[in-house]
Amino acid sequence: MSLASSSSSSPFTSSVPSSSSHAHVLSAYGWDGGWEAEFAAYADQGLVPGRVVRVDRGQCDVVTADGVVRADTAFVTPHDPLRVICTGDWAAVETVGTPRYVRAYLPRRTAFVRSTSSTRSEGQILAANVDHAIIAVPLAVELDLGRIERFLALAWESGAQPLVVLTKADLVPDPVGLSYLVQDVETAAPGVQVLPVSATGGEGVDVLAAVVSGGTSVLLGTSGAGKSTLANALLGEEVMAVQATRDVDGKGRHTTTTRNLLVLPGGGVLIDTPGLRGVGLWDAEAGVGQVFSEIEALAEDCRFHDCAHLAEPGCAVLAAIEDGSLPQRRLDSYRKLLRENQRIVAKTDARLRSEILKDWKRKSAAGRAALEAKRGGRNR
Repeated sequence: MSLASSSSSSPFTSSVPSSSSHAHVLSAYGWDGGWEAEFAAYADQGLVPGRVVRVDRGQCDVVTADGVVRADTAFVTPHDPLRVICTGDWAAVETVGTPRYVRAYLPRRTAFVRSTSSTRSEGQILAANVDHAIIAVPLAVELDLGRIERFLALAWESGAQPLVVLTKADLVPDPVGLSYLVQDVETAAPGVQVLPVSATGGEGVDVLAAVVSGGTSVLLGTSGAGKSTLANALLGEEVMAVQATRDVDGKGRHTTTTRNLLVLPGGGVLIDTPGLRGVGLWDAEAGVGQVFSEIEALAEDCRFHDCAHLAEPGCAVLAAIEDGSLPQRRLDSYRKLLRENQRIVAKTDARLRSEILKDWKRKSAAGRAALEAKRGGRNR
């Protein structure tokens, strides 16, 4: 049975086995016994389940057992931007009506959230119920390890398993040079698979397809990272439009303008996203700790439990910097992301703001005391 959106602008068409059971039809989209149990109360109300495959200006496309339907989201549009319906959500949809409405969505298992670029520092949910977060990093330009660490922090915090895909690997014909690039990224991504891929040449695509064949994957990266080309390679056909990147800096215009959920022929589903200009953290302290797990492990051996790794005696982190086992860049990036995350959280947490202010006053007082002691010593 062909599933096609009632909206002519919908970019996806999927084929699934025909069946009178929505569980059978929706299994290709990730429906399982857990979702079935969660949905029981809504089934009693005469609603039907479906997965949100695209959200667009107050409406969304939802794949149900009867096909992809356009539904209104007026009942699931709260003031909290983190609670609005999102691509990847499992929805409870009316069976009749013009328009049909989404009445609710099931509690999310995972959610990929970033901070918006607005001055209010609101969170923005990019994808829901994701198992794998694929971070696309182009080899057409110089690696930005700090940006990769940001993506990884958000991915770990979301509850998904991150995977770094180095796209356009065909632009690095030297195997030794490619190996060094992979090692550099592996250093910035402990515990994360790093996979070089050439979507045009096919290298690495089969390995990636095997990884994402189970569950839901979200494809993330900056504009020009080759996400749409990679999505087409996984889909086995030209579903997503592709635009050329500029040779001078490897950048391109945004090809994908909405977040679309697509069924992969080898199993699993893929959420393709627009290129992200900003990757702001959003309450991602645990994610930052996961990205810099080697620093947090070293910190356990510091003399002081609240060691800031600045100039304290007995600091195991600084000792690792001294002996070369920990790169200074990693520590600088760790500090930067922790500070940024703390600022974001403090804007919505009055208690934390108070603690930060007290800590700042304590450190200022200690600094003044140290300065006075130093001046007093010179005057003796």
